[in-house]
Amino acid sequence: VQLQAYGGGLVQPGGSLRLSCAASGFTIGVYTIGWFRQAPGKEREGVSCIGSSDKDTYYVDSVKGRFTISRDNAKNTVYLQMNSLKPEDAAVYYCATDFTQFVCGSYFQPDFWGQGTLVTVSS
Repeated sequence: VQLQAYGGGLVQPGGSLRLSCAASGFTIGVYTIGWFRQAPGKEREGVSCIGSSDKDTYYVDSVKGRFTISRDNAKNTVYLQMNSLKPEDAAVYYCATDFTQFVCGSYFQPDFWGQGTLVTVSS
């Protein structure tokens, strides 16, 4: 059972990146999947999540209107499309789940984590 996040990189302010979270060993569409980020010297922050229903999504206020979470069940992958990136979005991004959670919100506290992918926003 594994979650693997990838797609990070260096992007200029205003640019876009799409992060992917690929699952193996379980069906990603069953459980809530969340994206979290942690910048140096800061606490980890919940960015977005998607529940077992595609309509059940959550975004932290700072990314609303810029980030979009989605899921491709055929590829067993969850995506985070990040547009209009700002320097304050720079962080290591992690995807995570909890095999007992099916709904999504700011309260989502996963207990199974993938490795992170680094997003750098700089000119």
